[in-house]
Amino acid sequence: MGAPDLLLATAPAALRLDRPTITALGVVALVVLMGLSAFFSSSELALFSLARHRIESLADEGVPGAEAVAELKADPHRLLITILVGNNLVNIAMSSIGTALFGLYLSQGQAVVAATIGITTLVLLFGESAPKSYAVENTASWSLRIARPLQITERILFPLIVLFDHLTRVVNRLTGGGAAIESSYVSRDEIQEMIRTGEREGVIEEDEREMLQRIFRFNNTIAKEVMTPRLDVDAVSTDATIEEAIETCVQSGHELLPVYEGSLDNVVGVVSLRDLIRQHQYGERDGVDLDDLMEPTLHVPESKNVDELLQEMQEERVGLVVVLDEFGTTEGLITTEDLIEEIVGEILEGEEERPLTFIDENTVVVRGEVNVDEVNEALGIELPEGEEFETIAGFIFNRAGRLVEVGETFRYENVELRVEQVENTRIMKARVTKRDGSETANADVADDAESLDA
Repeated sequence: MGAPDLLLATAPAALRLDRPTITALGVVALVVLMGLSAFFSSSELALFSLARHRIESLADEGVPGAEAVAELKADPHRLLITILVGNNLVNIAMSSIGTALFGLYLSQGQAVVAATIGITTLVLLFGESAPKSYAVENTASWSLRIARPLQITERILFPLIVLFDHLTRVVNRLTGGGAAIESSYVSRDEIQEMIRTGEREGVIEEDEREMLQRIFRFNNTIAKEVMTPRLDVDAVSTDATIEEAIETCVQSGHELLPVYEGSLDNVVGVVSLRDLIRQHQYGERDGVDLDDLMEPTLHVPESKNVDELLQEMQEERVGLVVVLDEFGTTEGLITTEDLIEEIVGEILEGEEERPLTFIDENTVVVRGEVNVDEVNEALGIELPEGEEFETIAGFIFNRAGRLVEVGETFRYENVELRVEQVENTRIMKARVTKRDGSETANADVADDAESLDA
């Protein structure tokens, strides 16, 4: 006689139930427990996928349930323990009831096998897969719905939760485990990988992927990397007339001009073409000079992060800043447009040439002031970026150790660089070609020395 049969035979007459009744009650219990398993599984995924800023936004809007979500997320370790304790209790109970039900009709060994396979299948389908899929699609709304029931569950299971909360923290300390539970489920690198995957899967376009990646690079970019170098700066002296300033603006194509006193190392302000024309055409006062039209500007070190700089320019309401080197001399200028281009890409005007022009999939002609990392990304190569330089022109000068001439070619690993255009001492254009392994097998340091000494 099996255990279930023995229980039926020995139970008091008033409590004896026939097998169909016991089976029906057991099935009802399994359905209820399966619902609880789905509840706990979906709760974990929904709550831990909901971003902190989203929770704060919902709470500020007064959405029902948002405060409960915020309270639960305030202690993520306790939240996870609550979910795990509840989920495991439910799943173990289902396994026990399933084994007892099968034991009414099968032998003990058969009942264990049947319950293991049957309950596992049900849990995977209806307790894990389906509810988690729903939670992924409805993260915010589902989190708001289950927050209060989860708080009630935490109170009911409070003794067990406190016990396992303490035990898991002790185990984490002994094993050196950190507070991974408290950290975000998604890291910065994972988001960037998702962006690349999204492009491969056709979810986002190539230009969207490039813009998103530029946003991620933005806070790691410094002023020196985006500035217009001193050699390319157009400026006017405080002694210049309004007509001369307008002419300089028109010839240079700039709407803002720095104004210096004595030399470009002493920039004292900035004037706009709009104000110059307004005064020149419609000015009501005579004797107005550049000093009267100047607006203040900012002076920043070359190492300043551009994300901080953009915020500072917005707060101070300036459209042009002066970049200083370590000696306090003017090294270049940055405009709002320069910073915007770091996110949206180059904004070309008139007949302005593109900074990178593809000849084929492995060859690109670039302007000398283009950053090395832009070329690396365009061709999938790994040219180094040193402390002394950020641009392709700087890289070539650094490798050559001297002034170079048009047509000079040298190699770095699997990359061939050829100087295309030089003005005075400046490298204006260079052709960068990515070679395959067979072409570069014998291209070593000797090749570099031979090409540079030619």
